[in-house]
Amino acid sequence: MSSAASFSVWDYVVFTLMLLISAGIGVYYAFAGGGQSSSADFLVGGRSMTAVPVALSLTASFMSAITVLGTPVEVYQYGAIFILICFSYVLMVAVSSEIFLPIFYRLGITSTYEYLEMRYNKVIRLFGTVLFIIQTVLYTGLVIYAPALALNQVTGVDLWGAVISTGVVCTLYCTLGGLKAVVWTDVFQVGIMLAGLLAVIIQSVLLQGGFNTIISDSAQGGRLNLWDFDPNPLRRHTFWSITVGGTFLWTSVYGINQAQSCDPWTARKVSALDQLMPYLVLDILREYPGVPGLFVAAAYSGTLSTVSSSVNALAAVTIADVIRPYLNLSEKQLSWASKGLSLFYGAVCIGMAGVASLMGGMLQAAISIVGVVGGPLLGLFSLGILFPCANAKGGLAGLLSGLALSLWVCIGAQIYPPQPENSRPLPLETHGCNISGSSNWTANTEENLERPFLADNWYSLSYLYFGPLGTVTVITVGLIVSILSGGRQMKVQSGLMLSKDDLTFYKVYSVLKEKVSGSAGKFDLVQEPEKSFGKTNFAFCDVELFTQTPA
Repeated sequence: MSSAASFSVWDYVVFTLMLLISAGIGVYYAFAGGGQSSSADFLVGGRSMTAVPVALSLTASFMSAITVLGTPVEVYQYGAIFILICFSYVLMVAVSSEIFLPIFYRLGITSTYEYLEMRYNKVIRLFGTVLFIIQTVLYTGLVIYAPALALNQVTGVDLWGAVISTGVVCTLYCTLGGLKAVVWTDVFQVGIMLAGLLAVIIQSVLLQGGFNTIISDSAQGGRLNLWDFDPNPLRRHTFWSITVGGTFLWTSVYGINQAQSCDPWTARKVSALDQLMPYLVLDILREYPGVPGLFVAAAYSGTLSTVSSSVNALAAVTIADVIRPYLNLSEKQLSWASKGLSLFYGAVCIGMAGVASLMGGMLQAAISIVGVVGGPLLGLFSLGILFPCANAKGGLAGLLSGLALSLWVCIGAQIYPPQPENSRPLPLETHGCNISGSSNWTANTEENLERPFLADNWYSLSYLYFGPLGTVTVITVGLIVSILSGGRQMKVQSGLMLSKDDLTFYKVYSVLKEKVSGSAGKFDLVQEPEKSFGKTNFAFCDVELFTQTPA
């Protein structure tokens, strides 16, 4: 371990303050304004949150420690092609806004899983809810464990002390303060994350002599590998795997250094790739007491924001889809049930952190979890929205088939990791390291382990395709079973299917056609949207985002 890897008293002070302030916000909202007297107060903040903190909270929830620590490692090891994931966000927004949001908006539902009961039956709604809970618990366990392990082995921070303190603080302010505590701690944590990341970026640029030097070194080291159009689905990262696989991945979530330097991993200064970012921070910021602690606080702010949002979402979904439909409870009882569920799920997520220790790199593990479960769920919603012949038998058969197939390839990939010719890691060098001897590194190779035929074919499928595999399987199997079980004769309730009137292009075409024909009358860009949006559906009503005052 390098002498750079040390954590000073001031670093501990900064990190501890972040935890204490986060917990303090939860305690404050537990008592402010009469406390959390109803389930609506606890789960949706009484629908009185303003737009800015809600937007910042969404940003914080997206920026987990996996993003802060895992993404730089992915680029360091496999190149900058991963930035193409931004294209998938654009495609995801288009798909979500055109296909899924119009249906949920029109139906006025507050939980997306309500749609599954309307379109199929209660059993499939329950299946979807349980899968969401399993996915979120697994992902949250990884979010808690991965940064704690990386920081433990680089800084010496106690592993399980970090895991338990993170989980306890999150559970505390979620249970006490509800959504308001989650949102306002996220706002505080966004500031911490920005400060920590800016400190690292500014110091890195200063040490390397400017952005131009960094770009030049990256190009010389082969890191600017942005355009790889290889259609082979076994390749880890290509234009197609990142954009297509990424679109399926994010739709399932939101729709429903230079080459010649001292490489610290090859030089054995760190024992895992996920430790590279903390090592870099401690190395370049060691002369500034407290600043490394600020970065650690930034990483853990990402963890806290993601875990708190997950715990709140788990409690909300359980109340809406499991408890409220079957038990006749008062608002007071639902409020206490919500708090109890937050406490329960917080404890489960801490325990699940142990399972995360069995998985690989944090970014790949996170995307795999979301893809394996989210892909089949996306297929189930798509089947119901796009195909009128889909019935409950087809939906259930497709969901189970897609889940089984995704799990099969994911577990196989864990047992038999893809060979270097498919994962294609970039070369790393140790010429600049202060160690005896120098060596180049390209990839870790397995010691003559016998690999079955499927290992280098089926199990080597890019992890970004786990989601699309599940989605396509659900739709294919679901259609076949639905047709064979009389799906063509069924009549679907009006409003549960996507229609041409839901599509933006069709709406634009209709308006232009009316204007050209002269029958549209006065076309007011301000008044027209106000007549149709945000008024009939309280789940999507824009007044939720603003503080309501008595008349």
